[in-house]
Amino acid sequence: MNRIAVVPGSFDPVTLGHLDVIERAAGLWDEVHVVVVHNPDKSALLPIAQRVALLERSIEDAGIVGNIVIASWSVGLLVDYCTDVGAHVLVKGIRSSVDVAYETPMAIVNRHLAEVETVFLLPNPANAHVSSSLVRQVSALGGDVSPYVPPAVHEYLQET
Repeated sequence: MNRIAVVPGSFDPVTLGHLDVIERAAGLWDEVHVVVVHNPDKSALLPIAQRVALLERSIEDAGIVGNIVIASWSVGLLVDYCTDVGAHVLVKGIRSSVDVAYETPMAIVNRHLAEVETVFLLPNPANAHVSSSLVRQVSALGGDVSPYVPPAVHEYLQET
């Protein structure tokens, strides 16, 4: 039986912290679906298609190996995607107690709705302070985000 996990996120834009979680998930499960989801509570910087393209290039450039599927999901519940692909695990990167407080109720509901477990991975300490929203803010104000994002993202942000 193929053990499938889903790594969801807005990935707006993908950061080195995201790549760390994806790489570690790829080492733990047979197949990993990296799913760009629409978050109605956030104003997106990048269109979903661009986020998918940057994820594909960043994962390839980083040399992350494994059975990785990159997809997007914007209608219905994330657990519906999990059911559709046969995944029973969601993988979430957790940077702080704020993330734990935010993610815990969703994890409980996802388990109740579809018997999908959530696994929290702690960040590499070098990336523990990095978030997409921080990258967007620093970039918008002309700061250097290269220490926080893959080269493909840095190049894209410099061009726009």
